[in-house]
Amino acid sequence: ITALKDNRTFIISPYFDDRESKVTRVIGIVHHEDVKQLYCWFCCPPDGKIYVSKAKIDVHSDRFGFPYGAADIVCLEPENCDPTHVSIHQSPRGNIDQLPRFEIKNRKAETFSVDFTVCISAMFGNYNNVLQFIQSMEMYKILGVQKVVIYKNNCSHLMEEVLKFYVEEGTVEIIPWPINSHLKVSSKWHFMQDGTHIGYYGQITALNDCIYRNMQRSKFVVLNDADEIILPLKHPDWKSMMSSLQEQNPGTGIFLFENHIFPETVSTHMFNISSWNTVPGVNILQHVHREPDRKDVINPKKMIIDPRKVIQTSVHSVLRAYGNSVNVPMDVALIYHCRVPLQGNLPRESLIRDTTLWRYNLSLVMNVNKVLYQTVL
Repeated sequence: ITALKDNRTFIISPYFDDRESKVTRVIGIVHHEDVKQLYCWFCCPPDGKIYVSKAKIDVHSDRFGFPYGAADIVCLEPENCDPTHVSIHQSPRGNIDQLPRFEIKNRKAETFSVDFTVCISAMFGNYNNVLQFIQSMEMYKILGVQKVVIYKNNCSHLMEEVLKFYVEEGTVEIIPWPINSHLKVSSKWHFMQDGTHIGYYGQITALNDCIYRNMQRSKFVVLNDADEIILPLKHPDWKSMMSSLQEQNPGTGIFLFENHIFPETVSTHMFNISSWNTVPGVNILQHVHREPDRKDVINPKKMIIDPRKVIQTSVHSVLRAYGNSVNVPMDVALIYHCRVPLQGNLPRESLIRDTTLWRYNLSLVMNVNKVLYQTVL
């Protein structure tokens, strides 16, 4: 996260995007009123000629009342030049040597190196839910994920050890996310008139960056939180589920899955594994009761997307895309979301016992043990 001189504009990263015309799309954060004009300064190889292009500043519509929001800063590229770097400035005049330069990513076409990448949009608040995090990671791997990208603000020392293990293993990529060095962040998603600048640790910006970062290397990108797992009910893994869903929904690039709360306050005695009891965090295998739907409440959705079909995303839906979105029915898959209850006053009898997760228990327990014994234990 790089602050520009105005301290109202923050650059995450520029990406080459030629899906409509040849542009550099810079993912950033701007103050929705104060930032009126920006310019891209392109440096054209081989002779380093400078080309200046006025940017279109597109603040995403989902700001939820905060003064700062995710923005696409989009510049038409010069015709006979493929710039590798760009600087962003408030003025078309000045000295390029005094401006920070950013590499334009996705310049070269690549072949997909992975099928599924999960984006975890913001790890913050001295995150220490170690056991549940490892269980989610191991479930993702069982379901077919090769890469998990984590936008990390902060976490506990123990969690650092676990992340280090996964980075060395090659599963996790960490994007440092020191957003609170630049802005007053809220841990709520909507503005509370409390002087904060941006919601939920800049989650929406991180998700958009994650889509573009993986546009050329991942067939699918999965947008969910670390306490959420998309569980297929008719297929053993995501690959078979997605090929079936794509077959039934040609031209669809966005697949929405319904969120279901499995309260961590309601436990079963099964899978009470003594060595796990010393590890901080929730043991998801012990939470297999889900809250029933509420009459007037729509369950929020999370997504598996084809990143090349998405232009802008919010958290529970995409804002702009090529192609359609489809709601995946609950008999095909649901999101297992183990957290504090939303309907905390319900007696156990009113919850629905749903042991879908247990289908994976053998490999899950074995894999989690392997990780624990190489890290925490």
